[in-house]
Amino acid sequence: METAYLLTGRPGTGKTSLVRQEVAELREKAGGFYTEEIRVQGTRLGFRLITLDGQEAVLAHVDFHSRYRVGKYGVDINVMDKVGVPALAEAIRERAVIVIDEIGKMELFSDRFREVVLQALQSGKRVIGTIMLNPQPWADEVKRQPQVRLVEVTRTNYNRVLADIKGWLEME
Repeated sequence: METAYLLTGRPGTGKTSLVRQEVAELREKAGGFYTEEIRVQGTRLGFRLITLDGQEAVLAHVDFHSRYRVGKYGVDINVMDKVGVPALAEAIRERAVIVIDEIGKMELFSDRFREVVLQALQSGKRVIGTIMLNPQPWADEVKRQPQVRLVEVTRTNYNRVLADIKGWLEME
């Protein structure tokens, strides 16, 4: 049975919005994290990691000087290791649904993140999340796991995907 529902697609198609919409209905049944853009006057300056229990930390920012970089953003992998990874580990232990938004370039710098993602996928629990569209060896291997349902989100299929996620979460 497919226990992981991973959304992929181009930026701006609504992947994170779909995850957040469903997670809001799950409330305390779900644990993990999502990411959101940090914008000032319409300009994206970075990305914030927000756990479902309310912790927030800046994962990447244009002002960060780091050896881990994605485009113009320096990535603080300590944020992933100290905030994101524990949120996922807690969700694996305590929650019915594990939320991972996102499995992307920035997050994959963390070996601990990669380990906990595999633990989540092997846990037998429901995993809902997003994963990068572009080829990347580790992410591509995750996409090929037999328990993963991979769905590409487009602007035209948003409502159909939302209904599909709802149905998938209701299956036992």
